[in-house]
Amino acid sequence: MPLADPTPGGYFGDFGGLFVPETLVPACLELEQAFRSAWADKAFRRDLDSLLTDYAGRPSPLTSCERLSRELGVAVMLKREDLNHTGSHKINNVLGQALLAKRMGKTRLVAETGAGQHGVATATAAALMGLECVVYMGEIDMHRQELNVFRMRLLGSEVRSATTGSRTLKDAINEAMRDWVASVESTHYCLGSVMGPHPYPWMVRTLHEVIGREAREQCAARLNGDGCDGLPDVVAACVGGGSNAIGIFSGFAGTRTELVGVEPAGGAALNRGAPGVVHGSKSFLLQDEWGQVREAESISAGLDYPGVGPEHSALASAGLARYEVVTDEQVIDAFVLLSKTEGIIPALEPAHALAWVVRDRDLLAGKTVLVNLSGRGDKDVGQMIELLR
Repeated sequence: MPLADPTPGGYFGDFGGLFVPETLVPACLELEQAFRSAWADKAFRRDLDSLLTDYAGRPSPLTSCERLSRELGVAVMLKREDLNHTGSHKINNVLGQALLAKRMGKTRLVAETGAGQHGVATATAAALMGLECVVYMGEIDMHRQELNVFRMRLLGSEVRSATTGSRTLKDAINEAMRDWVASVESTHYCLGSVMGPHPYPWMVRTLHEVIGREAREQCAARLNGDGCDGLPDVVAACVGGGSNAIGIFSGFAGTRTELVGVEPAGGAALNRGAPGVVHGSKSFLLQDEWGQVREAESISAGLDYPGVGPEHSALASAGLARYEVVTDEQVIDAFVLLSKTEGIIPALEPAHALAWVVRDRDLLAGKTVLVNLSGRGDKDVGQMIELLR
């Protein structure tokens, strides 16, 4: 059975909701109504499908990793979201939200970004559709992702530094939400993951379900025959906020395929956190003994977040998906291994999912594992030059 939609109040089980300042409640309700109307409109869906095909380059292919599979004793396949325009899965969500913003009469986008891929995708869509765009990025992330900062500015967007708190993704979200509060009449907040207040977790998941639909069809074509039912044994994806993971999970929910999300050891909200409210919704998050949000740490700027999307919290609580943890060192090793065996340089984010496969290869022996390669590693090469010296 497919993933369930949230309740009218925006809850997946015990998680989700709408925890925002009173001034933003009408904007969230307006956004939900606008998205429901747009998603039911065949013309809107045609326009989005056309952009995903002719501009973003979908469908993204499925790649069987023959040399890596032989080395690990695990049949590894990759869903190649790294081959999308702008280099990651983020473009799926952003094209949908930008189309929706224009439909709503908004003239300006604001966005947050950690690794820069969502920021680049938002800047790209804004340039394509003639919208003003401001992207908030943590000061630390701006230094370790200089290439993406340049790309956003080249595309005509303003990049503003978040200089408070940990100066990473959490603080960029804070700044973007403050901007939205102050400019809601003309601005759409193009949130980049399946987190935040309702309707964002549901809306972003819906826009990323294209990953799961394609992957299910591609696996059926690739794996059918010889007594196989066309399903991989495991689908694995990295989890920070969790958009790429929920996108590919949506295609395999309710089947025999095991769903595995992989968190960074310095974050791991689902493994080391507790329920609480952050950035507009109730979910698992890292907290201290007084309930204050603890900072997350990760080699990957895109996973450097203390919380997780509420639907992932619901899936974990119900035992419908499981969530593993890997270290930075394991991620570096997986990054190098895929590069050398398959000629594919992954982003550090999906390298987390690969690191879990490498680490647990004995438990996975003989199985077929589909990994969502949610982004390419160009953006991380500068950082890896320093780490691998």
